Amino acid sequence: MKRYLVFLAWLAATALPVRAAEQVTSFTLDNGMDVVVIEDHRAPVVTHMVWYRAGSADETPGVSGVAHFLEHLLFKGTDTLKPGEFSERVAANGGTDNAFTSNDFTGYFQRVANDRLEQMMAMEADRMVNLRLSEADILTERDVIIEERNQRTENSPGALMREQMNAALYMNHPYSVPIIGWRHEMERLTLPDALAYYQEFYAPNNAILVVAGDVWPDEVKALADKYYGVIPANPDLPERVRTTEPRHLAERRLIMRDARVAQPYVTRSYLAQERDPGAQREAAALTLLAEVLGGGVTSVLSEKLQFERQILVYSGAFYRGVSLDRTSFDLTVVPVPGVSLQEAEDAMDQVITEFLETGVDEGQLARIKTQMRASEIYARDSVDGMANRYGRALSSGLTIEDVMAWPDIVQSITSDEVMAAARTVFDRNKSVTGWLMSDTEVSK
Repeated sequence: MKRYLVFLAWLAATALPVRAAEQVTSFTLDNGMDVVVIEDHRAPVVTHMVWYRAGSADETPGVSGVAHFLEHLLFKGTDTLKPGEFSERVAANGGTDNAFTSNDFTGYFQRVANDRLEQMMAMEADRMVNLRLSEADILTERDVIIEERNQRTENSPGALMREQMNAALYMNHPYSVPIIGWRHEMERLTLPDALAYYQEFYAPNNAILVVAGDVWPDEVKALADKYYGVIPANPDLPERVRTTEPRHLAERRLIMRDARVAQPYVTRSYLAQERDPGAQREAAALTLLAEVLGGGVTSVLSEKLQFERQILVYSGAFYRGVSLDRTSFDLTVVPVPGVSLQEAEDAMDQVITEFLETGVDEGQLARIKTQMRASEIYARDSVDGMANRYGRALSSGLTIEDVMAWPDIVQSITSDEVMAAARTVFDRNKSVTGWLMSDTEVSK
């Protein structure tokens, strides 16, 4: 362990020249499409991604799940591609492809040899505007997404609990709606619903092209102009304005019972500040706070409750700062058999209270920063990871400068800033506490 920490310290000390080699170029096409090129010439491969600044939180009320539904439908046909042919062509060229939907964005990507980049651009630009759907496509794919909900959500008490927690945490914001959609609304999704979302949001001036790997900026610009640059912008693209949260004046509590629960646990979500462009210090402090409190076996919750008192089998703290609007800071504790959920929650709260009084251990904070710096360096070995980092940030309202500044901001955060963030976020009136238990357990 000592050698490992010395190695991490060496990596952190050498981080500046490594980061200087991160070559990122950006430009905007005439139709408003943003383009980011991340050069990595170590292998002749490329990741091609298109990110739309539209996700589940941009849906019209009553058609929840349509953003994810449309993601599936984009693999149907166009004027030049038969249903399923898009992925077949990618595979025939030795590549892989997929797509994903989040609250704030929808993304499509292919990973191929660099001499196949032009083909990927041609096909992706084609389905940006030339998607052709039938009622049969709608019926078939609607069944697919409902079955996906069955597998990922309905079959998981934890996933169902998370839906209920989000719905309670966000009283007025669309983050309260699950990305996959509420089942009763998914069952009624129609062709007009999908086309309305497609025609409103799938436009070059609402998209970010990220190309990472063995490519040159001039080459990418020429191809992007050729295939994406000829697509007209959507002049009616709406301003990205969402409903906001009112004041949270009371803590909320949930008890969910499910016969399938084998291991009961307590979880709590606090409404928290997101990373904002040009103002990332509080988010950086919250990122460190999550690691300090629940980032592993040496974290505060783990040491106090898993090892010293031995009343938990697991503890964790989580914070996802990349979010267009307010995000959450989450805590989870899983008690050992014989310890009640009330006892586990009380112990968690006692540790938080003590932490707010005693503050951050400077040695622990320094170790966490070193580990985070090392992880960031290792992450640059992944072309996909780099493309994801920039795409996710830019489609959530951040800038390239914010992404580049983030590692140094995290390293510069002081223990006082971590404690200030803790005192701000740990407001029980801005929280939801949930107990997940089997249907035979007694609440106590």
